[in-house]
Amino acid sequence: MKAIVVTDQAAGTAGVKLVERPEPQAAINDVVVQIHASGFTGDELTWPSTWTDRVSRDRTPSIPGHELAGVVTALGYGTTGLSIGQRVFGLTDWYRDGTLAEHVAVEARNLAPLPADVDFTVGAALVMPGLTAWQGLFEHGHLLAGQSVLVHGAAGVVGSMATQLARAAGAYVIGTGRAAARQTALDFGAQEFLDLDNEDLEDVGGVDLVFDVIGGDIAKRSAGLIRAGGTLVTITGQTEARPTGGLTIDFVVVPDRAQLGEVVQRVRDGRLRTNIGNVSTLDDAVAAFNATERRKGKTIIRVHA
Repeated sequence: MKAIVVTDQAAGTAGVKLVERPEPQAAINDVVVQIHASGFTGDELTWPSTWTDRVSRDRTPSIPGHELAGVVTALGYGTTGLSIGQRVFGLTDWYRDGTLAEHVAVEARNLAPLPADVDFTVGAALVMPGLTAWQGLFEHGHLLAGQSVLVHGAAGVVGSMATQLARAAGAYVIGTGRAAARQTALDFGAQEFLDLDNEDLEDVGGVDLVFDVIGGDIAKRSAGLIRAGGTLVTITGQTEARPTGGLTIDFVVVPDRAQLGEVVQRVRDGRLRTNIGNVSTLDDAVAAFNATERRKGKTIIRVHA
């Protein structure tokens, strides 16, 4: 099969290559999926799991990509809950070969059914941003209707998803970003917008939850905005930001079939939109990754039509 591989961490996207690899086999509780669309996050090339296994042994050449939408073509021994020919979408294990390929082997529990009326491109674009936003807001942030939430990067791939989900849950949403992102953030449902380059973050006042995708000084300053009992959730790793009388939670997104079902249903009934940027084919993916200009939004690689 055709697959994208990485072999040299120092080379970044310039070290990405399109090669021929053996098709994967389904292990116990696995399925093999024919990939129709895959999401790609550029930061993957900085993740240790892209380059090493769980005990820090080199595992290159490895296939990146963790977000998929496609069709089940084989079942491993003991696999239940899915069937051959079923449309699925989901998130693969960080330490296994990924989804920038024509086929991938993945644990069945990491996948959810993809309804026939949802395009594969949309399904792939929904996976990591949707799960990250859902888990940050509801599982870790315990957001409730009537509360206020500050969403950093509200026009971005994850932030736009968090903005929509929080607004639909009955929260008051304040988005942040650069000035050029203002209208996009408002279009995604933010009720206020703060330009981090030209406006004072402290002018926001008190909020119940901060959803952070920036980290650093912005996270520290945001902690001071959180009301007693509130929470700062961040996807940027460990942070020194600590709200007085509140919690700081840094988390890594995990697969969850039920949550995927929740977010895809919101796409179907018009309450949730994906934020898609560049869409490329697998044959053209290497050039797309090294392009000097990219559209803002999620990068999607279409593999099978």
